[in-house]
Amino acid sequence: MARIDQVIYTGKTHTTGGRDGAARSDDNRLNVKLTGPGSKGEGTNPEQLFAAGWSACFIGAMGKAARTMNLALPAETAVDAEIDLGSGEGGYSLQARLHVSLPGLDRASAQAIIETAHQTCPYSKATRGNIDVSFTLA
Repeated sequence: MARIDQVIYTGKTHTTGGRDGAARSDDNRLNVKLTGPGSKGEGTNPEQLFAAGWSACFIGAMGKAARTMNLALPAETAVDAEIDLGSGEGGYSLQARLHVSLPGLDRASAQAIIETAHQTCPYSKATRGNIDVSFTLA
């Protein structure tokens, strides 16, 4: 397990009601209603929030990887994340698919950026060995 020597930031939230509740951050920048996956109700769910967080973090990690390769990420860089909630022998689990778009970069450079980012992104590190993860390059 990786050990943190210096805390850079701490995200703080207060959640009530579980999947049919609400969550807000201590600075009120995040204030969302929660609903179960596939629900018709207003609000989002933990899987969508996880997908958004991982996508944003992964784009940051790709930017860092690109800079070390003396490349620039295209302005149209995007990650479409899919987080599946499923059940099986061991109970409930997650799996993930990240579809990465790096328009204008050659395939070899784009693949190298993705592979490097997956080694450095904190979300990738947290999920490594815990859930199935796949990447596709659009």
